Amino acid sequence: MKIVTLWIWVFLAALGRASDSGPDHVLENDINNDSHHTNNWAVLVSTSRFWFNYRHMANVLSLYRTVKRMGIPDSQIILMLSDDIACNPRNAFPGTVFNNMDQAIDLYGESVEVDYRGYEVTVENFVRLLTDRWDSNHPRSKRLMTDENSNIFIYLTGHGGNEFLKFQDAEEIGAYDIADAFEQMYEKKRYNEIFFMIDTCQANSMYERFYSPNILAVGSSKVDESSYSHHSDLDLGVAVIDRFTYYTLEFLEKIDKNSNVTMDKLFDEYTFENVHSTPGIRTDLFRRNVSEVRLTDFFGNVQDMEVDTAQDEKIMHIMNEVHKQEAQESPRESQAEVTFKSTYGKLDERTALVKVSGTQKRLIAGFTACVLVGLWVIAK
Repeated sequence: MKIVTLWIWVFLAALGRASDSGPDHVLENDINNDSHHTNNWAVLVSTSRFWFNYRHMANVLSLYRTVKRMGIPDSQIILMLSDDIACNPRNAFPGTVFNNMDQAIDLYGESVEVDYRGYEVTVENFVRLLTDRWDSNHPRSKRLMTDENSNIFIYLTGHGGNEFLKFQDAEEIGAYDIADAFEQMYEKKRYNEIFFMIDTCQANSMYERFYSPNILAVGSSKVDESSYSHHSDLDLGVAVIDRFTYYTLEFLEKIDKNSNVTMDKLFDEYTFENVHSTPGIRTDLFRRNVSEVRLTDFFGNVQDMEVDTAQDEKIMHIMNEVHKQEAQESPRESQAEVTFKSTYGKLDERTALVKVSGTQKRLIAGFTACVLVGLWVIAK
């Protein structure tokens, strides 16, 4: 009976260990400025339709090209384009999109993978994407398959106002809508950190309602200010890129996927002289100092393998007590120890190459504890 009781304590201790993780626990560790993420994702959204909004599509495709260049694969990029400017009959260069009057780079090309196009770009689909509220038939390639180890770069551009952003001149998403979606993501452990960037009029109002942890946010203009385009292409007759995005790209083009350049250096580019409006930066929800956050933590890509090791002194102490009890009561190795060793091996040397989520750990530990309690009741 004593042996069974000790085994129950072993698994209850393991259950407590498994549940002692999550974003709240991470926030307490302000000393460590490492991101601790294992994968990067990007969500890039152009919410505007019509030819005269050419620059919004160019904004998004420019950042799409940049994050791909820095290593994030298409499988981890969600691209939402509400209009196909490349095929617009007014386009003097059919099938192309440029972000500069010199027309040096065709942003559209053959390697662009659009996940949501035209009337698929809606407020509902954007919120469903963030919160992963889809039915079983929704394609995996159109889902944001993130977890608690994911860093997500989210970029929005279009026409907006005080605490709202238009989607195709047909509907609007509010600042509270995005804030609540991020909170759902936090509760469902769908991110490690989020970098939110928005280029629209009165953009800073869109992040002021955020309340979930580990979110870094920047916007192109404060309340009652417009955001401006950088320049136009006379052959096309429209502006081809916005100022805020232009200076973001100009800086990012100077770094590569192995760069150690930090976020504060990018933020230094957001001056009134460059942007012609007042960009905003919100850092109070973010646990790390931006001067120690690498740009590649969001714009680059990582392919780290997480090794899960267990060296818990409390569990080892209980194990020693179990061994003593078994040595006194039976010279033979107990069936419980045989089962435990065959499943886990030695605790101080165990490594797992397959990531097991906290929820799975708790379910396994809880199920095992229930079985052992049942055995104890029978033995009693």
